[in-house]
Amino acid sequence: MNLPADRVLAIFVVGVIGVLIPGLQPQLLGALAAEGRLSVAALGILATVELLAMGIAAGAAGFVFPITRLRGVAGAALVGTAAADLLTPFLDTGPLFAARVVAGLGEGMLIWIVIGFIVRADRPERWSGIYLAAQTLAQFALASAIGYVAATSAGGFTALGAVTLAGLIALPWLPRAYPPLVVTDDMGGLPPTRGLVALGGVVLYLAFIVAVWVYIEPLGLERGISQATIHLVAPLSLGMQVLGAGAATLLAGRLPVRGTIVIVGLVNLGLLAIMAVPPSAAAFVVATAAFGFLWLFALPFQIPIVIAADPSRRAALLIGGAQLTGSSLGPLLAGVLIGDRHVAHVLWFGAVCAIAGVAGLIGPVAMRRTMGAA
Repeated sequence: MNLPADRVLAIFVVGVIGVLIPGLQPQLLGALAAEGRLSVAALGILATVELLAMGIAAGAAGFVFPITRLRGVAGAALVGTAAADLLTPFLDTGPLFAARVVAGLGEGMLIWIVIGFIVRADRPERWSGIYLAAQTLAQFALASAIGYVAATSAGGFTALGAVTLAGLIALPWLPRAYPPLVVTDDMGGLPPTRGLVALGGVVLYLAFIVAVWVYIEPLGLERGISQATIHLVAPLSLGMQVLGAGAATLLAGRLPVRGTIVIVGLVNLGLLAIMAVPPSAAAFVVATAAFGFLWLFALPFQIPIVIAADPSRRAALLIGGAQLTGSSLGPLLAGVLIGDRHVAHVLWFGAVCAIAGVAGLIGPVAMRRTMGAA
């Protein structure tokens, strides 16, 4: 599917708006907690609930909304999400959770629109890399702006709501519809088993990534690394994530996708080993920076692998929801498993999820090729 540049830009505008909140949650929800509007325990639950709502909506939107009403879906999602953002800092705990669920559902619908374009594109991994780089830069820019001009939760959520409403400007350039995916008559609505297994690999891989990332700071402190050094990790990793997405964009179509995923998985296991027993503080920081680079470098290669497992591309349409579901469940499950034990146990959890995730991604493709050759 080839679209004019103005159509693609409009798609990416609404898609980036849909994924702003994961980069802003520590800042915005942290402000609510600092103001006494939210307990620390509730903060983590609220973040997980919104991400889960995003994942469910991104995965289920294709079964609920027609691809012939993209502008209407985007308009409703933008208005609903902006309203929830603007109301959030003025609500008590119960309504606050409801507002963030509404926001998550709207954000997931916007993500569904951009994923629908990416999986229909001739070079999905390239467009995925562009999308990841754009969203990371947008998250960084808005987080920086909020940090300078909006010290309160009301100011932060108002800024987010205003940016979301501004997305309505892109609606006239948004495509009215996408062409249907080419599938055979004997295929049902759900992806085949191979596609579902590949999606399971996506969920596990993102569970590994985000679970380890959430515990990076306590991991470093537990290893005697100074707070000042730990403060270098987040901005350095963010910059490396942008570079990783850019590198994936440039190398899309030039690297074997299965081999790339396997090599990245192996390197990540090595990085986990360094984080577990860092020879120095510098080694820990370098390992986390490389972790950030590989985080976004690997994600665009997941799309062609899922497409190879399910050529109908129905599984690929669900990849945004799978990634968000893994991102939300990973820290939640890791927290339950760790409990009051050493934080280092998250590295074992991450290693298991990483191995299972890579196996889930490459296994169905290998099975499909073996069966095809038989």
